[in-house]
This record gives sequence, structure tokens and C-alpha cells, in this order.
Amino acid sequence: MLSPFQLVGLALLFLALPAGARTLEVGAGKQFSQPSQAAAVAQDGDRVVIAPGHYFDCAVWRQNNLTVEGASAQDTVITDKTCQGKALFVIPGSNVTVRNLTLTRARSPDGNGAGIRAEGRNLLVEKVRFIDNQNGILAADQPQGELIVRDSEFVRNGTCEQACAHGIYVNRLALLRVERSAFRETRAGHHVKSRAFRTEILGCDIGDGPTGTASYLVDIPNGGAVVIQNNRLEKGPKTENQSAAISVGAEGVDKPTPEIRVEGNQFSADSAYATIFVVNRTATPALLRGNQLRGQVRPLRGDGEVLR
Repeated sequence: MLSPFQLVGLALLFLALPAGARTLEVGAGKQFSQPSQAAAVAQDGDRVVIAPGHYFDCAVWRQNNLTVEGASAQDTVITDKTCQGKALFVIPGSNVTVRNLTLTRARSPDGNGAGIRAEGRNLLVEKVRFIDNQNGILAADQPQGELIVRDSEFVRNGTCEQACAHGIYVNRLALLRVERSAFRETRAGHHVKSRAFRTEILGCDIGDGPTGTASYLVDIPNGGAVVIQNNRLEKGPKTENQSAAISVGAEGVDKPTPEIRVEGNQFSADSAYATIFVVNRTATPALLRGNQLRGQVRPLRGDGEVLR
């Protein structure tokens, strides 16, 4: 016979488990024909599986601990329609995972239409293609939250209409981490702009190519910890900002900046102009180590040191 303490422990365990977590299927001949229909009835802890196809739809995912996934990024496409004037996927829920999808052609009247508008705490994005949106991902303030992006692709996102939009743009998060992802042909805005307390860009391929018109490759406008490591980086001939590739503190430092490390990257400036690899406007010394620079490139402006 179980003791009273054991009974209490079991009750707490069952309360912690998702109640009735289900798999909801979206697609022709499935439970739901559109993602928005599944979003309307999903519960915390559910898994939403979207079959291959083109869905002219948008969805608001309010649930926590939710997984939304397609069959593959190439075959499952959400396009053209924005919810709440914000995004193809608006995500107020926390601890959400989105994977194996293409999110494309998001437009909104304010010029900030996003593939994903992240509004909850903690979002994981895996193997998602963001193609031809105003913003790829736009994240609201969540000072305790994290955005992790892995193995994803950002192509022809960005605009500067009423305001500038970017490949990824995050406001005050605890952490932005982007791993093994590609950014190409970003338009007018930055490939990555982060106001997070800590920003990590790891093993990515970030380049303008021959037609991209992006400003900075990485913009950290207000400081915060920065680690940019083992990436392939390239500024193209049509960039709208020839001055620098990586900028830290351009809009004023308003958060602790314990470290700035830029290590093991390959950077090329593919035109006749001169540029600066890292511009550091903070008082924290930047450490540049083991970077390979090609073109008319000055390694660093501002506090810090450059090591081989």
C-alpha cells in the first residue's frame, strides 16, 4: 500500500503531464483542411502535423508546449495570408516547436509581415524555410524567453518601407541562438538584428550574393553578450551599407555586455569597396580570433584585439 506521501507525489506527477495530448492532422482528407482550423481547437501539449501541400492560410497558435510540423520544408508550404496583420504564424504560446515547413510571401500594411511573429516565451524553429517575407522571424519582448533557430533557411526576406524589416529581428529576449542556418539575398534590412541579452550565431552561412541589398550581416544595436563563431559571411556588390559587416552598439548600449567574441569565421567582401569586419561601439573589448578575411577588409574598429 502506498504511503500518503507517495500518493501525493503521484498526484503531482499526473498534474504535471499534458492532459489528453493529441496529434491533429491537417491536409486533404484529414481531420482539418487548414492549419487555422487545427489552431482553433488545439490544446496544450498537442502535436499538429501538416501534410504536403500549399496552404493559403495563417494561424494563431495560443497553446503552450505545442509542436507544429510539416512533412518536409520543401513540400509543406504556408503562404500569402497574415493573421492579425502580423504573420503567417502568430505564436503567443510558450515552449512551442515549429519544424519542416516553408513560410513564404508574408505581407502586412505596416511593412512588418513575418513568417513567424514570436510573442510567447521559448520558441524552437527547426528546418523551416522563410522565403520572400517582409520579416522572416519577428520576436516581441520576452526578457525571460529564448528563440532557437536550427538548420533553417532565409531567402529574400527584408524590406525598408515604413520601417525596416529583416531576416530575423528579435527584441528583448534572454537568448537568440541561430545554428547551421543560411541567409541569402536579404533586402534592405539586416540578415540578423538582435536586441537580445545574449546573441549566438553559430555555424551559419550569411551572404548577400550578387543581388542582395542588405545593410549589416549581423546588427546588435544595444549591446548584450555576443558570440559569432564558425560562420561563412559575405557582403555583396549591391549591399546598401558598405561600412561594416557586423555592428555592435550602434543605437546605444542599454544592457550588460560581458563579452564580444567573433571567432573562426570566413568573411569576404565581394566588390571593390573597403569595409570593416566588426565595428564595436561598446566599452567591452571585442575579441576577434582565427577569422579569415578576404577583400579590402579592416578587421576591427573600436575597443578590442585581433588575434590570429
